[in-house]
Amino acid sequence: MLRLRPYKPCDAESIASWIDNERMFLLWGGNHFCNFPLTAEAINRKYLENNGGCEEPDNFYPMTAFDEDGVAGHLIMRYIKGDNRIIRFGWVVVDGSRRGKGYGKELIRLAQRYAFTVLKADTVSIGVFECNTAAYKCYLSCGFRASTICEDSFVEIEGKNERIVELEIKKDEWSE
Repeated sequence: MLRLRPYKPCDAESIASWIDNERMFLLWGGNHFCNFPLTAEAINRKYLENNGGCEEPDNFYPMTAFDEDGVAGHLIMRYIKGDNRIIRFGWVVVDGSRRGKGYGKELIRLAQRYAFTVLKADTVSIGVFECNTAAYKCYLSCGFRASTICEDSFVEIEGKNERIVELEIKKDEWSE
């Protein structure tokens, strides 16, 4: 059973090790983060020194999922467009040895609970590459649907324009 807690600098080594190839780095959103390969130092610099790239001082919430075996997953939450009713998830990743076993779904459900009950959001949004089938299906299974907040966009990965699909879930559609 996973639990969710605020990110700690010691989590960075594990997170960086899970993103072990450039394609995964780009699908994770690394092109908005730093250069590949991802390092623990780059994560801590972005999170601790640069507030995750967020201009507002209280707008960045990196979270870590863990269980009795240690760190299992990670994501960030931030307000979107300065609106404290809309939370955006990003930089979602699960330990490679745990993928395909329901950890991603459990991580997203824990994060939704946190966003809706602790941060009191009305809406949670997330972007996912359409070609990242496992993540896309995971988010849909957690209640996300096509978003009205943002338009879809495209990013070039390995010479191909890959579509980023914007998804959202409203608090009144969410169930624990």
